[in-house]
Amino acid sequence: MPPRARTFTERLRREHLIGVTVDLVAEHGYRGVSLQRIATAAGISKAAVLYHFPTKDAVIAAAYEHVLGELVAHVASAVEAAPDPWTAIEVDLDALLAHLEERPARARLVAEALPEERGLTEDDQRSPRRWEALAGLIEQARRAGRAGGDVDPRTASIMLNGAVDALVGAALRDPRIRISDARPAVRDLAGRLLAP
Repeated sequence: MPPRARTFTERLRREHLIGVTVDLVAEHGYRGVSLQRIATAAGISKAAVLYHFPTKDAVIAAAYEHVLGELVAHVASAVEAAPDPWTAIEVDLDALLAHLEERPARARLVAEALPEERGLTEDDQRSPRRWEALAGLIEQARRAGRAGGDVDPRTASIMLNGAVDALVGAALRDPRIRISDARPAVRDLAGRLLAP
């Protein structure tokens, strides 16, 4: 029997809980967030949170997937206008960094709730994965002769996303680090890594 469809009110409550959780993780970190803290910030009881999400990790996983989904959609929209595969790679990295810089609460959630570290997501094929889109662009650039034939798109994408994560994490810890100032260095890194 398929699961019961959520009512409009239930969907709104879940969205509210996800938004509250994003803000709480940004302010207090993963360890500083509890179900009770989420409930208090949302203005509901802990039991009401548990009606929608069975555990703290389930709420944070939903928030992570929501934020990652927004990020993937933003980057995909920016890449659509790129005239060629190499420009698309640069636009992808630039849009990713700009999105995270403009939304520090979401950037902190991504940094704090990495699924590999928390076990928040399994191998769910519905989950958006940041490396997949960039790997596809790298493969297109390879086919067009704009990236080296020996470049493994998945490995290169994971490495470039790792560089982005490291930069964003450093900027979140140290306000003297400006992501916008480092964007040319990330493009340069991509150029060196993917050079034909």
